[in-house]
Amino acid sequence: MVKKLILSPIQKFINIESFSGTLLLLATILALIWANSPFAESYQSIWEFKIGFTSQTFELSKPLILWINDGLMAVFFFLIGLEIKREFLIGELNSIKKLAFPLFGALGGIIMPVLFFFLLNENPETQQGWGISMATDIAFSLALLKALGNRVPLSLKIFLTAFAIVDDLGAVLVIAIFYSSNIQTGMLLIAFILLAVLYIMSYRGYFSKFVMVFLGIIIWTLFLKSGIHPTLAGILLAFSVPIRQRIKTPQFVDNLVNITNNIKAASILKKPILSKEQIREIDNLEDWTNKYQSPLQHLEHNLHDWVAYFIIPIFALANAGVAINTNMNIDTSLVINIAICLVLGKSIGISAIVFLAKKLKFIEIPSDISNQQIIGVSFLAGIGFTMAIFIASLAFAESPKYIDSAKIGILIGSVIAAIIGYLILRFKK
Repeated sequence: MVKKLILSPIQKFINIESFSGTLLLLATILALIWANSPFAESYQSIWEFKIGFTSQTFELSKPLILWINDGLMAVFFFLIGLEIKREFLIGELNSIKKLAFPLFGALGGIIMPVLFFFLLNENPETQQGWGISMATDIAFSLALLKALGNRVPLSLKIFLTAFAIVDDLGAVLVIAIFYSSNIQTGMLLIAFILLAVLYIMSYRGYFSKFVMVFLGIIIWTLFLKSGIHPTLAGILLAFSVPIRQRIKTPQFVDNLVNITNNIKAASILKKPILSKEQIREIDNLEDWTNKYQSPLQHLEHNLHDWVAYFIIPIFALANAGVAINTNMNIDTSLVINIAICLVLGKSIGISAIVFLAKKLKFIEIPSDISNQQIIGVSFLAGIGFTMAIFIASLAFAESPKYIDSAKIGILIGSVIAAIIGYLILRFKK
């Protein structure tokens, strides 16, 4: 029973991400069909439509696709930040022993694709694309694992989830350090001062969702105007959300019993409204519920569905539409390079470093995970769709002609990696 209670949040996370992968696939297919249909012009014009406001001293006007990539994706990164903080404090990454297995896998999955890219790339203009194949798309990869049912153990799904989270953290650092430019230190300093205020409030046990949202919007804008990619603001804001409960379960249950008894004893009106006593007790219930819930867990729970079922599919719909025609100026070498990095870089990097770490006794692999399953899941890690496209849009922001080539390479590499990984796991001996 205890084991079931411990694993159920992880299983729920996997179920959400799996269905999100299905929506992601449908959005990708729709984007490709739309971009190559007679209505292709409408596809481009919708995402280039400018939204925002301008005054004499301040301007915040962007095409819709940038509101998605800079705005909605900041919410996606905020959720990633919440997941990273939870995993490091109380989850699958909260000790050296737990962290070692996915950490070695993530390091191999980050380093080897980058090495492959530098070895294969011969065009100085595409050198900025080295970070594209770093991160794993957790929604797509978990969707495939889910499709395999009982053929793969839960521990393998946890391993994939854990190293994908470490991958994402690595990708976030790369975005912050290598894909930000023309930094305005004054605005950045103000943003960090506001973040420090939120951290101090959290440390002293005070958390207000409204204060965090209000300051978060200001911090996001400051990051945007400072030259640092604003999605990093999402990660840093997430670290300010406390995980602790203000009251424990026994105290909450005792108060719940008292509130229930008081509601029973309160006068009941004949009209379809509550009496003053009932309203007072309902207010008490809301207050105690807020104290009982972990702010981090509560936000993560509320945001997960929005991110999985809305933000990520919208991102795919806006970014995956590559118009494929004979007039395209495709850089074939870039396409092949990215595909190889995703398929071979990821699989070789993860498998090799995990097996080496196991041989050196640096890690302990769960007994229900076989070597073949590690190889299979290392290929699934080559599904780099969401984060890969996002990094490609940053890497080639100054060279748009390479963005379509990068997207095609990502799509081809991800499909090949998915098929190979699925077959290895499907026909495990």
